[in-house]
Amino acid sequence: MSKYGSFPSARPRRLRGSAVMRRMVAEERLHPADLVLPAFVREGISAPVEIGSMPGVLQHTRDSLRKAAVDAVDAGVSGIMLYGVPEDAKKDAVGSVGTDPDGILQVALREVRAEVGDELLVMSDLCLDEFTDHGHCGVLDAQGRVDNDATLERYAEMAQVQADAGAHVVGASGMMDGQIGVVRDALDQIDREDVAILAYTAKYASALYGPFREAVASSLRGDRKTYQQDPANVRESLRELALDLAEGADLVMVKPAGPYLDILARVADASDVPVAAYQISGEYAMIEAAAEKGWIDRDRAIMESLLGIKRAGASVILTYWATEAARRL
Repeated sequence: MSKYGSFPSARPRRLRGSAVMRRMVAEERLHPADLVLPAFVREGISAPVEIGSMPGVLQHTRDSLRKAAVDAVDAGVSGIMLYGVPEDAKKDAVGSVGTDPDGILQVALREVRAEVGDELLVMSDLCLDEFTDHGHCGVLDAQGRVDNDATLERYAEMAQVQADAGAHVVGASGMMDGQIGVVRDALDQIDREDVAILAYTAKYASALYGPFREAVASSLRGDRKTYQQDPANVRESLRELALDLAEGADLVMVKPAGPYLDILARVADASDVPVAAYQISGEYAMIEAAAEKGWIDRDRAIMESLLGIKRAGASVILTYWATEAARRL
């Protein structure tokens, strides 16, 4: 007894007193196998091009992309998500190069799959935005609106072409109603029941996609608020989850990750399939920019941000730091 009263008998600090104690009692642990590397491959360049708003992230040549895939394998990363960046002259209103077997994304899929085989999950972005001259994720109608059902026809063809090119997983990212069911049926029709579907279940109309649009040389006019989710809404995400699960999604995803950890936790609680989260370009850029200014400890901030996503319920994390973080882990 002191003059201030009894000291506490319960002392949680006992479990924080040393690095080895903290490690032993850690409730969540990051592992390299949790991580997937998003990567961009650009047509018509002879050397990799650094993305100005994403220091350290490249628009790859086909050769440098293969090396990045091998580096990811060596670090223990589970997957690589590929985005194709075609020459501007090849873009058109329906994103034809996205379904051309000789389009940049399909060529890259074949080459990366040949390089890494089954040592790395080769994933492909199943969306039209990189390939359309208007930059939207679907086909436009006569009034300039995204036509949901006409877009689904294009997604079905994309899924088949990407599967033929070697994708283990197709990432259905366009937020069209019914896209998972249509893609699953399209894959099954060509006897590709083995190809998994990662549903971008809760993809929000975020202000943090700006650096990504530089990365894919986006031609976007207007915005995507009529098909991506409103940041104000939660119940809508759970409805999207129920629909994607009913249509046959093998994995589901929340995007962005950091600003939507509450959504991620709700989706993880409700999902009976693995849940992914995408730490998007703006999240990456903010940490890199603050670190460059000397305002934060870069390495600690990276690992803390990833651990927060894992703690909220993600079993798979797409992050541009995947290979770097895996090596550190």
